[in-house]
Amino acid sequence: MPGDDLVPGFEGVDADRLRLLAEVASLYYESNYTQSDIAELLGISRTSVSRLLSEARDVGIVHITVRRPNPHNINLSAQIKRYFPSIEEVLVVPAGSRGYPQVVEALGSAAARLLERKLYENIILGISWNTGVYQVVRAIRAAQQVKATVVQLTGSAGHANPIMDGPDLTRWLAQLLGGRYIYLAAPLVVESQAVRDALLTERSIADALALARQINIALVGIGTVFPPLSSLLQTGHISEGELREIIQRGGVGDILTTFYDINGDVLPIDLHHRTIGLSLDTLKDIDCVIGVGASKEKAPAILGALSGGYLNYLVTDDQAASAVIDILLNEGDELADE
Repeated sequence: MPGDDLVPGFEGVDADRLRLLAEVASLYYESNYTQSDIAELLGISRTSVSRLLSEARDVGIVHITVRRPNPHNINLSAQIKRYFPSIEEVLVVPAGSRGYPQVVEALGSAAARLLERKLYENIILGISWNTGVYQVVRAIRAAQQVKATVVQLTGSAGHANPIMDGPDLTRWLAQLLGGRYIYLAAPLVVESQAVRDALLTERSIADALALARQINIALVGIGTVFPPLSSLLQTGHISEGELREIIQRGGVGDILTTFYDINGDVLPIDLHHRTIGLSLDTLKDIDCVIGVGASKEKAPAILGALSGGYLNYLVTDDQAASAVIDILLNEGDELADE
């Protein structure tokens, strides 16, 4: 019967045409193919691809929304950069009424777009592990085939969800980027310094750490001592008592399982002699270090990371950024009162 080949909501365009328009739009907008790539793949001209994309917008298959930057968030970014001129870029994502998991997911998308801008052929990329890093990898577009080498920067955490742990994240990102992956085949935390020192002599571990010191980009999560958001506490690598001791010593956060204070100074604690991974100070020698951290509870950890010079790119949310600036302003007031 007439109209049987039409799709409700797209009257006037037959189903085969709609499938073609949807395929071309998906390749271009979702998979990041160029118009030339699509033309070659489908055996049509580049001009035809351009016309199909215009038609897809006209019939309503594609909706384009322009998101204008929030002036408040731009101001927060500028304020942080004024305090820390060495920071290349601060991306501030609006938290709004979203819960923590949704904010971290938004941070992951923003950090993924930043990472994609920094990629080039045969790059060596190192990643740590946590929820934020997982969300970045999840948001990477599969079309970025740059033959990257992805290196695991810390030992395996034994996370309850394996896909969020170092080995799976390393392999997943390497596959997305069309490259190879290098595992750090060791636990994140061991029983003693003697065990750690013995493992560091094992060839595969030594070689992985040697390559980790040569990376071009590091993608790291910013950890916190706030118990509900502490990945190390949640995975059982530190106890509640150990976390309390870290807080009493002035600890505010961790990167690469290394705890530091508000000034970015590494704490002298036993845990650091039992962890396997890239040292925190090594980050200062890497050209591009992207740190990801959200929530006002992580503000002290973010400030410590900035003060220590461990990051040159920060992706955070407006609540955390505002809290960081509040701490800085309060410190200035205290100094003025002295």
